[in-house]
Amino acid sequence: MADIIRIGLIQAKNDIHGDEPVHLHKEKAIEKHERMVREAAAKGAQIICLQEIFYGPYFCAEQKPKWYESAEEVPNGPTVQLFSSLAHELGTVLILPVYERVGIGTYYNTAAVIDADGTYLGKYRKQHIPHVGVGSSGCGFWEKYYFKPGNLGYPVFETAFAKVGVYICYDRHFPEGARLLGLNGAEIVFNPSATVAGLSEYLWKLEQPAHAVANGYYVAAINRVGTEAPWNMGEFYGQSYLVDPRGQFVALGSRDQDEVILAVMDRNKIYEVRDTWQFYRDRRPETYEDMVKLLP
Repeated sequence: MADIIRIGLIQAKNDIHGDEPVHLHKEKAIEKHERMVREAAAKGAQIICLQEIFYGPYFCAEQKPKWYESAEEVPNGPTVQLFSSLAHELGTVLILPVYERVGIGTYYNTAAVIDADGTYLGKYRKQHIPHVGVGSSGCGFWEKYYFKPGNLGYPVFETAFAKVGVYICYDRHFPEGARLLGLNGAEIVFNPSATVAGLSEYLWKLEQPAHAVANGYYVAAINRVGTEAPWNMGEFYGQSYLVDPRGQFVALGSRDQDEVILAVMDRNKIYEVRDTWQFYRDRRPETYEDMVKLLP
């Protein structure tokens, strides 16, 4: 593997009103993101990540069974198959966040990882599921209505260019999984998100740089942009970024524009930081048993 890896992060607004049918959302969003993936690859990106459940609005603002229709099997559903072909064509690794259906009526918030030759490497299922209101209109992050908690652990995928981990949106508030991704060998962790101003923005540039520093890896944070009708529960504030193992911002996107953010990851920086700060050597897991005990 080369030491220099070019990263592409895609942030975009949803262009269709939430009252429109699910198939229209998916059709328009997939067309748009395919164009943006091609743009990122043309500019040299080798690993490209899209935003959380990229092919529609953040429908968890409401609780309606309509949105179950947008779920697909992973990897056998049409969206993963389409983007697997695209990854093969472009020679890029893709992290593809989708809504996953398993069997009859079981759903997960999932990201498929596709290698540069189009091979499906596996998936991460979001572990921490929020259920919290935003404002006084009845909207919120009502994710327990739509998703079961993940059950596949914290896998790391050895892609053509780097060892990749995935953490999805609300996961970023929990340091335990971030550490496990490091222990499992991640060199870069992607966190596709959908998060709004007024709730989480004050944490956006604090938590994930802290994860990068504590674990000695790169973190790529991706957020959508714009407001989404009819809910209008807040502004998705973009500002997707790549941060290095010293907590320094390598690249930062705009607040309100559809954008392909390009950044360079240097594997040598990981070695340099880990040789300086021996957090993995000095950790004391035998003293942490109380962390996994149930509270009364």
